[in-house]
Amino acid sequence: MKIAAFDIGGTALKMGVVTAAGELLEKGKQTINNSDGDEILQAMLTWITAHPECEGIAISAPGYVNPHTGFITMGGAIRKFDNFAIKHWLEEKVRLPVAIENDANCVLLAERWQGKGAEMENFLVLTIGTGVGGAIFCNNQLVHGARFRAGEFGYMQTERPGSRDVRRYSMNENCTLRVLRYRYAEHIGKALEEVTGEEIFDRFDAGDVVCQRLVTDFLNGLGTGLYNLVNLFDPQTILIGGGIVERPGFLALLREHLAWFGIAEYIDTVSYGNDAGLIGAVYHFNQQHRSPDGDRS
Repeated sequence: MKIAAFDIGGTALKMGVVTAAGELLEKGKQTINNSDGDEILQAMLTWITAHPECEGIAISAPGYVNPHTGFITMGGAIRKFDNFAIKHWLEEKVRLPVAIENDANCVLLAERWQGKGAEMENFLVLTIGTGVGGAIFCNNQLVHGARFRAGEFGYMQTERPGSRDVRRYSMNENCTLRVLRYRYAEHIGKALEEVTGEEIFDRFDAGDVVCQRLVTDFLNGLGTGLYNLVNLFDPQTILIGGGIVERPGFLALLREHLAWFGIAEYIDTVSYGNDAGLIGAVYHFNQQHRSPDGDRS
């Protein structure tokens, strides 16, 4: 069985054709302008039409997702998806079974299925992207919470709020590459689009004083959140995901910094990188539709 898989992000839509056993046969990517939900939906329909061999649709999406009904209460960066029954909408359009799960949960499911979490009963995933996401696997099951909001690690405070706007002191506002880029761009008088995370870390490695301060602040905020998670959940490990983990030397740098927090041994990176959302979405599809080729555990 082949499944059309989608990993929805604020700036890009990842697309794939994946077997029910988790083999990625083909993949594509489309840039999304201004987190345009209509553009995402049209790109998905185009991919499905171009792959008539697919017998189902698996989706990884940001926000608060009900994995049973396929209803998105809040679409994260995709405001068009607020209060949107995407599963019903797609099934009406293409007449194929659809399964959808939160994006960070999909990363965790990929790890649980075929990655570093395969033999673990208690582990966490923390993803660093446009915002900070997370997922919880506790006592051998994925934790969704009462409102399907469990794992929103990005809303944790990295320091005591100094104003009524508590969001300014959260991981979302202090531990993402976008924020890091914004702060450096502001310092050197450039537009955000002219600054990359790679440039900042390269300058950090070269000893640039400003970049060393900014990256250290970034790692301190990340370390504070990870320290809280280790002591709250007592996980076997916390797997870090997101494009930043593909940078050579990032894991060693993070562990070096976390030694001060006493939690360096808890931290590792995800197995699948940018394909994790696609793989995890198919795992969830298997669970929902009980594909004979997939893992049903």
